[in-house]
Amino acid sequence: MKRITASRHIVLIIFMISTFAIGMTEYVVTGLLTQFSSDLHVSVSTTGLLLSVYAIGVAIFGPLLRIVTIKLAPKPLLIGLMAIFICSNVMAATAANFEVLLLSRLFSAAMHAPFFGLCMSIAYNISPPEKGTSAIAAVQGGLTIAIMLGVPFGSYLGGILDWRYVFWFIVFLGVLAFIGLIAYTPDLKPGTPPNVKTELRIFKNKHVLLVLAIIICGYSGAFTAYTFIEPMLREYAGFGITGITTAFFCFGLGAVIGNFMSGGIRTGLLTKRLAFSLAILALTLAAFTFVIRITPLALVMSFLFGAGTFGTATILNSKIIIGGKEAPSLSGTIAASAFNLANSIGATLGTFLLHGEVSYMWITIIAACMLVVGMTLTVMTKKVEDLSNS
Repeated sequence: MKRITASRHIVLIIFMISTFAIGMTEYVVTGLLTQFSSDLHVSVSTTGLLLSVYAIGVAIFGPLLRIVTIKLAPKPLLIGLMAIFICSNVMAATAANFEVLLLSRLFSAAMHAPFFGLCMSIAYNISPPEKGTSAIAAVQGGLTIAIMLGVPFGSYLGGILDWRYVFWFIVFLGVLAFIGLIAYTPDLKPGTPPNVKTELRIFKNKHVLLVLAIIICGYSGAFTAYTFIEPMLREYAGFGITGITTAFFCFGLGAVIGNFMSGGIRTGLLTKRLAFSLAILALTLAAFTFVIRITPLALVMSFLFGAGTFGTATILNSKIIIGGKEAPSLSGTIAASAFNLANSIGATLGTFLLHGEVSYMWITIIAACMLVVGMTLTVMTKKVEDLSNS
């Protein structure tokens, strides 16, 4: 135990590098949609499938892969999943057409949820009880830092060179993470072997089910808007490559700050803070396309969008992992899958609305209304929790 405690910070750093690379893969395409459209000869609305198909892959294949591998020890499984990640990004970097690029996204998606779930579970288990939420925030932090630095850097690199270099850069990060996982991941063994039937009881846990409903029915609205943030900034704010890069950096900075601020919330206050975060995020999206017409405020709104989106995500992740004690092996994977199902719903809805010639303004307003639904479900969750504790 002393060895694990001594290396805890190194383990968290390795996990953050890993989730940074995975987060960059997932979200960097948002800043490259126009380039994919031009180079691979598809419409901008069709390139939105790169997000939605990835999210569907995480939501469907992630839990299935975790169930199949539930008997495997965490360390070799993490290493194997990272190997899949590296190969998938090599495939993306060398894709000859849109279909191959889309297929590469499915391979990356399959390893996403099990990898995040294992990292969050290990981080939580090697941490003192009072630092459990902050450990989850650290794992999530790699993803948010990817949004702050990786996405704008990828957008800029793709803009001045070629989008394929972005994926080669991600391959490099994956190799670094692969080496780190081999060298530093603790070889933890569960006290009792995981049992799929026992862990699936998490779907009878009303507290977890309510949180999943909040993510899928409400939080998905954030992704409805986020999928097309690049063309929105081009159309309403008049941004070019430099402006888009700066706006993505502001979004990512907000994501990082929101994530780590949420990591400091005490367990008993998570639900109250969740309702507040969803309300602020709904207001931000409702005003987004109106306010970003003023250039300096476009950067402010991008920051608020990022802070609300990923500050809320950390709270929701924590509620599932802390609340789903009957599924220590599956809870993290289920959380990651739920978020990507929400991502898929949001991206697909956004694509459908755009194909139907709905303006970006109405897309953000619809997204805000979805978040209000999530806030309403959060209020219901608080009442259920109060009754359970009384």
